[in-house]
Amino acid sequence: MYRRTKHNLGGWVIEKICDGFDLRLRPGKGHYYYAEKDGLLLVRPTTFVNNSGIAVYDLLLDFPLFLEGILIVLDDMDLPFGKLRIRGGGSSGGHKGLTSVIYHCDSEEIPRLRIGIGRPECVDEVDWVLSPFPRGEEEKLTEVIEKARNAIFLWVNEDIKTAMSRIN
Repeated sequence: MYRRTKHNLGGWVIEKICDGFDLRLRPGKGHYYYAEKDGLLLVRPTTFVNNSGIAVYDLLLDFPLFLEGILIVLDDMDLPFGKLRIRGGGSSGGHKGLTSVIYHCDSEEIPRLRIGIGRPECVDEVDWVLSPFPRGEEEKLTEVIEKARNAIFLWVNEDIKTAMSRIN
């Protein structure tokens, strides 16, 4: 069971993929850890979420990547818990980490996979994101992470349009 905070969902998905390939993340030249397998580059920022764009910018300096070849995986309070949404670009929707990525990459055309954590009814949003999952959600977390992992591989093996039509 996961007992960490909600804002780590993207990192947990990366860890799940790494575990499946028996990979270990190692320090990159910039603000990130990474692992490679058969052309797949798995990355986890070392920055706070609100500064994720620094890690993506560093990654772009260190690897010959195009923005459309990067998939940002993030939590989203505007989606119900466990709901996935994949898009090829657009605004940050108020997500500070995605705002940072858009700023540092100077583009909104960055694919992203949002994983719903739900919006709190009477709790401060920052406290909600930094709090552990409620028991009912915690019990479903492994399934949600597996769904997100599968969505990533759909995006990798097909294309963004196919992934959007099957996930959204």
